[in-house]
Amino acid sequence: MYQRAKYTPFGDRALKVEFGNTISPDVNARVHALHEAITHAQLLGVGECVPTYCSLLITYDPEKVTYDELVTKVNSLEETAKALVPRIQRRRAVLPVIYGGDFGPDLVQVSRYHNLKEDDVVRMHSQQEYLVYMIGFIAGFPYLGKLPEEIATPRLETPRLRVPEGSVGIAENQTGIYPRQAPGGWQIIGRTPIKLFDSLWQPPALLQPGDLVRFRPISAEEFWQIQASTSERRYDPFAEE
Repeated sequence: MYQRAKYTPFGDRALKVEFGNTISPDVNARVHALHEAITHAQLLGVGECVPTYCSLLITYDPEKVTYDELVTKVNSLEETAKALVPRIQRRRAVLPVIYGGDFGPDLVQVSRYHNLKEDDVVRMHSQQEYLVYMIGFIAGFPYLGKLPEEIATPRLETPRLRVPEGSVGIAENQTGIYPRQAPGGWQIIGRTPIKLFDSLWQPPALLQPGDLVRFRPISAEEFWQIQASTSERRYDPFAEE
């Protein structure tokens, strides 16, 4: 059954539109469809729209549009967004990843946690196609799901102070990629040699919400080759598909 969204104020300059509390491709598609509908409508006073797993945060200028006016306008766009859901076009990306060793120090722990061989974890992780539900945490960080239940693993009890750029991690039933060095508590099982974020790019993040991603296991030699070849140009993961 198609349920209408819930509207709530978020401070005095933002509207939160919630589509439930379930993480699913269908719910997430509604979030992005409404985002697209609002973008095309160019509503007066609306600023940034921030999509998440199940909700859309809409910032606005109260001097140009009141909260009630904005709710009425966004509500009227729900039917437009509903029609957009079946027509959403998803890009497919293939990202090269080297698993284990110094590049994926937690691969051993993940395999032991599930009583699996390391090769089995790599196979399950790389054979799945993931949806980019949202970008968050740090600029360009893609939250990908859903991870196969057989390798879903809790976060580290003690987060690392430094996780290298390009690290591919697991946290519960999600997987994600660190676009730059940062603290983090995800189980790091590999690393990609490609750059995910650059403020000079347009858009600055390589992956966007709604994209579909697969990982391709590579050797250390190929890792360094790709890293060297992409030092001066933007890597196109969509060209591999």
